[in-house]
Amino acid sequence: MKKALLLIMSLSVFLLGACSLESPSWAKPGKKGDGEKIKIGLSVSTLNNPFFVSMKNGVIDEAKKQGAEVIVVDAQNDSAKQVNDVEDLLQQGIDALLINPTDSAAISTAVQSANNLEVPVVTLDRSTDKGDVATLVASDNVKGGQMAGDFIAEKLGEGAKVAELEGVPGASATRERGKGFHNVADEKLDVVAKQTADFDRTKGLNVMENVLQGNPDIKAVFAHNDEMALGALQAINSSGRDVLVVGFDGNEDAINAVKEGKLAATVAQQPDLIGELAVKAASDVLAGKKVEEKIAAPLKLMVKEE
Repeated sequence: MKKALLLIMSLSVFLLGACSLESPSWAKPGKKGDGEKIKIGLSVSTLNNPFFVSMKNGVIDEAKKQGAEVIVVDAQNDSAKQVNDVEDLLQQGIDALLINPTDSAAISTAVQSANNLEVPVVTLDRSTDKGDVATLVASDNVKGGQMAGDFIAEKLGEGAKVAELEGVPGASATRERGKGFHNVADEKLDVVAKQTADFDRTKGLNVMENVLQGNPDIKAVFAHNDEMALGALQAINSSGRDVLVVGFDGNEDAINAVKEGKLAATVAQQPDLIGELAVKAASDVLAGKKVEEKIAAPLKLMVKEE
């Protein structure tokens, strides 16, 4: 009788233990118990930029719908800080890691740390050079650069002298937007100046002042983001020159400037949608579903309505 009782008790413990392994629909098997929230880590290159603020908000809004918790860290455009931030997120036991890299090469070690802990990684807007990433959620930056080049060539004609303000060196968005622009510009335009302004408005202003002094005959400038474009616009207005300016991102300030006829155009992304799609991709990965290697968010060239 005692042996039978012990056998029943052992089976009960085993069955209870098995039941405790059940997990929510988008948790890794055995990683979370019922009622526990999924924890997402979000590392943003900088929150001193309206574009990335919108992207962060897209992540938070979608995570809220999914019943997930989000921990946000701001790298402040410092690649070393971003690596440390990601390591801290991993120490906090996050279930998925969303990264908007400051530098695509520098962030690779942090991605590999996540890989070692089997924490799925989704990159937003910019890719990573190394490490296993479930998917990149971004606009087609190469196509966007081409759209900017085509617009300038159409407005000013072939052979027009133009300047280019580049983003943060090493960022995939910098490389890709520049590549797309030069696919057109190298054949149809004359790029007489090319300098980095780190995706920053103040630096865009300062760099553009120098560009104007050294190149008094430029007719247009393509900036890799709206913040630099708006800074360049300030410098141009102060100089009294007539230079066509095209930005990239479609942030609120830039769109208003386009409507007012100050900024010629911006290649508009949807940063909130990028954030939303990134959370959905992380959800799918944690549920064991396959996702595309790259998930594209649509682009649109915003110009003043006639």
